[in-house]
Order: sequence, then C-alpha cells, then structure tokens
Amino acid sequence: MKIPSAKAVAHLRAVDPVLAGVIDRVGPCQARAHQEGTHFGAVLRSIVYQQLSGKAAATIHHRVLAVFGGDEPTPRALLRTDDAVLRAAGLSGQKTRYVKDLASHAAERRFPIERLHELDDDAVLATLTQIKGVGRWTAQMFLMFRLGRPNVLPELDLGIQKGIQRAYGLRRLPKPVQVEKRGRPWAPYRTIASWYLWRLLDLPQD
Repeated sequence: MKIPSAKAVAHLRAVDPVLAGVIDRVGPCQARAHQEGTHFGAVLRSIVYQQLSGKAAATIHHRVLAVFGGDEPTPRALLRTDDAVLRAAGLSGQKTRYVKDLASHAAERRFPIERLHELDDDAVLATLTQIKGVGRWTAQMFLMFRLGRPNVLPELDLGIQKGIQRAYGLRRLPKPVQVEKRGRPWAPYRTIASWYLWRLLDLPQD
C-alpha cells in the first residue's frame, strides 16, 4: 500500500520552503506501507532488524523463518520453539527473550495484535511498547511502514536528525525536542516529511 502523498507533498511545500527544496531534490515520494503477512510477523521482523545492518538482519530473519518452513510463525509456534534453535538461527540471547515476550503477549491475548490497525497512533505506541525490546522508535516504524499512518515523526531517529541538520544548515544535530518543534508545521503529513529527510541523506552533499 502506498502512503498517500500528493496532497501531503503540496502541504509540505506550502508550509516549509526549505522542505520544498528537499522535495525538489529527492523527487516523487515512493514511501510505502508493507501489508504482506501479519502484524505479529511485522513486529517480529522489526525486533530481528534492531541494531543490525540491513543485509545481516535480512539473513538472520530468513534463517528464523526457515525454522518454521519459511513462513511467519504463529505466536504459539514461536513459544514452543527451543531458545537454542532461535539462537542457532542467529538471534542473540536478548532478542530471543524479546521475541518470546512478543509471542507470549500475542498468544495470551494481552493485547489485540492483529487489530492494531483499529487503534489510533497513541494507542498503538502505548500497546507495542509494553513488549520487551519494542521501544518508541520501533513502534513508530510500525505505524509508518506497516499501518501507513501519515503523521508520524520519529524524533529519536538519527537519520531524521541528520536530515534536518543538513536541510536547514544546522551546526549541531537537533535534539528530539527540537525535531518535534521543527516538524509541527508538517502535520498532518509528518511521515512524508520524514521519508524525504531520510532520502536526502542518500544524495551527495552540495
């Protein structure tokens, strides 16, 4: 599912001339929300990917899925899997505990994981951060790239901070509170603004 962008881009251009320049440099918005599989599988993937390069994370994620025949496991199937098997697939001890906690929450229906799309943004954040290893950043990525929510600004994200620093010619990285302040005019399309700031970092510096 493509995150709605035409109206968002027009709004961002109107409220922020600097961001308008970034949009001109980057080009058409290609931000997408990925809805294949289950919400459980999406959160599981996000935990696997934490603090790893994309290639290494993809390899480990593939090995974890291979334990279950190449498919996303159900919460109960993951709970039944010996920790040593998950460790052999490449998960650290800490991440093994995290995915088991996720599976426990889902299996015992402590929160409605497959109905997260019915909740508002704040409720999704509050729900997901109950899980060990799922912090605010991970929950924000779920909102943006799983649910396609248009107004998320991951203020803790280093890439967003670097993008703002480059776009606005700041001497220092902005603090999260400064990111939030800078992004207020972008609402209700802060997800699109974030995508452009990330893509800006892929371009050569002037």
